[in-house]
Amino acid sequence: MAEPALSETDIDTAGLAVRLRTVVKTYENGVTALGPLDLDVAKGEFVSLLGPSGCGKSTALRLIAGLGAPSVGTVSVSHRANRADGRHPIGFVFQEPTLMPWASARENVRLPLKLAHATAAEANRRIEEALAQVGLSEFADAYPRELSGGMKMRVSLARALVTDPDILLLDEPFAALDEITRFRLNDDLLDLWRKLHKTVIFVTHSVFESVYLSQRVIVMTARPGRLASEFRIATAEPRGEEFRTSAEYAGYCRAVSSALSPSDSGQRSA
Repeated sequence: MAEPALSETDIDTAGLAVRLRTVVKTYENGVTALGPLDLDVAKGEFVSLLGPSGCGKSTALRLIAGLGAPSVGTVSVSHRANRADGRHPIGFVFQEPTLMPWASARENVRLPLKLAHATAAEANRRIEEALAQVGLSEFADAYPRELSGGMKMRVSLARALVTDPDILLLDEPFAALDEITRFRLNDDLLDLWRKLHKTVIFVTHSVFESVYLSQRVIVMTARPGRLASEFRIATAEPRGEEFRTSAEYAGYCRAVSSALSPSDSGQRSA
C-alpha cells in the first residue's frame, strides 16, 4: 500500500520540495509509462532526470506539476499557497518555447500574471525583473520571429520565473539548440539557480548536461521508468569551463553513461 501524501507542514519539516512514493502512471490505452517510482528532492536542490526516450521522465514532471494524477502512489509538493498576487508554486519550461507569435517577449512573459489577475503595476515590475534575470531586457518588445532559438527559450524561462515559483521544472529545454548556445544557457541557468535558490528538476537526454548542471543525477530505466541509479555530483562551486574540461567531470560522465547501458542491471549509487 502506498504511503499517504504528506501534508505541506510535514514535507516542509522534512526539508523536502518534492516526494514521490510508489508512483505509477498507466494511460487509458494500457501503456504503463512510469513506475513504481520513489523520489525525494530537497529544497534548493538541482536534480536531473536522465534516461532513454519514453521512460517517463516528462510524465514524472507533469505529475509533480499537477498536470495529471498518478494511477497509483502519491505525489507530495511543498510550496507557498499564496496566489493572490500572481505567485505560483511551480514554474514549468517545456522543450518547445510555445510562445504566442503575435505577442512581444514582454507580453508573452505577462501571460501567467494576467491569468492570475495580478495588478498592472505588480505585473510590469515582475516582467522587467524576469526579463533582466534571463538577459533579455533589451529585447522586451521583440516578437518571437525576431528572436533566435536561444532567445526564445530565455523568454520561456522568464515566463516561468515571473510567478516567483519555489520549484522550477524544465523538460529538455535546450535539446534543440546548437552546442554553443546550449553551453551558454547551461551556465546562465546555474547562475540563476545560485542566485534565486529555487528547487530545480531538469529532464535531459544528455549525460554531459546532467553531470554539468546537477547536484544529483537520477538515471531511469526504460519504460516503465523506475530508479536505476543515482549519482551525487560532489564538486566545487561555482562550476564553469574548468569543471567541464576536467578529469573529474569526465569520470562522472563515464560513470553515468555506464549506468545507461542496457547491460547495466540493478540499482547503483555513487
